[in-house]
Amino acid sequence: MTRSNRYRCGQAALNVLRACAAAGALAACMLLSPAQAQDDRLTPVATPPQQSAIELGTGPLPGARAFEAWHSQYGSLFARNVTVATLTPFLPNRDKATGAAVIVAPGGGFRTLSMENEGTEVAAALAARGVAAFVLKYRLNQTPADMTSFERSMKEMFSSVAARPPRMDSRTAAAELAPQIADASAAFALVRSRASQWGVDPRRVGMVGFSAGAMLTLTTTLNAPDTRPAFIGLIYGPLAAVTPPADAPPMFVALAADDPFFAKSDFGLIDSWRAAGRPVEFHFYEQGGHGFGMYPKTTTSTGWFDAFARWLAMHGMLKPAAGAAG
Repeated sequence: MTRSNRYRCGQAALNVLRACAAAGALAACMLLSPAQAQDDRLTPVATPPQQSAIELGTGPLPGARAFEAWHSQYGSLFARNVTVATLTPFLPNRDKATGAAVIVAPGGGFRTLSMENEGTEVAAALAARGVAAFVLKYRLNQTPADMTSFERSMKEMFSSVAARPPRMDSRTAAAELAPQIADASAAFALVRSRASQWGVDPRRVGMVGFSAGAMLTLTTTLNAPDTRPAFIGLIYGPLAAVTPPADAPPMFVALAADDPFFAKSDFGLIDSWRAAGRPVEFHFYEQGGHGFGMYPKTTTSTGWFDAFARWLAMHGMLKPAAGAAG
């Protein structure tokens, strides 16, 4: 399959997700932000075809009994009860490809995944900039099969997190997120093993994560040295202090001051990177809340992706590297 065809496969996957949302009678909401749509209802939708998704071979989630299910909220698609991890490529056109690549990790409290707002839409925007992008659908903690119980469990979880935001203890997180770290590591291994096929420079594979995906990105960086990303983006994740490795990758961080979960702490993570003498860029938006992702909001947090793209350009990721494969 040619690179242009693979790019179209990624675009086709995105189009399928949107079509499924429309089939769920939410087409009108697709163009609206959460504030405009005023529709936070969780509406079940059929699991969309995922022909472009590649199984990562990390096996089924141990002890899982519920089946993968999808729903729509705020006019965007979410997956839950994911038991088999996959990676979906979004490859740039040949004339735009830079050789850089990004693993995209959606968020959702490790109970659900925001597959569009923090997944396919991010990947498509990166591919448009010449960066190969790969949406990671990692395995999740099990949730109730029926929607009413699931919605109740999510409200309870978010209330608990808002009351006591989680602290980022590296060793504890590594143990608790072992399946997800394995999925992330497998994603990096797959992209690097197919670097020539996909036109990727294996030395320039980074990762961007949102909320729980940001936690996974950071935990993978700190605890999987053989996997370590070339650069990382943490979008509205926790900012607790950590001990970065001596060769910690450049880090981009974006958070809104009115984030109900992670804006109440200090900026220990930023200070940790600075104290280690490692590159870090931090955008602290006045407004934006949590989960703004690619939603078109009126707040300046909407500009995070353009800022991230400029940051990638500053680090040479938006142009081919000298001697890079591809």
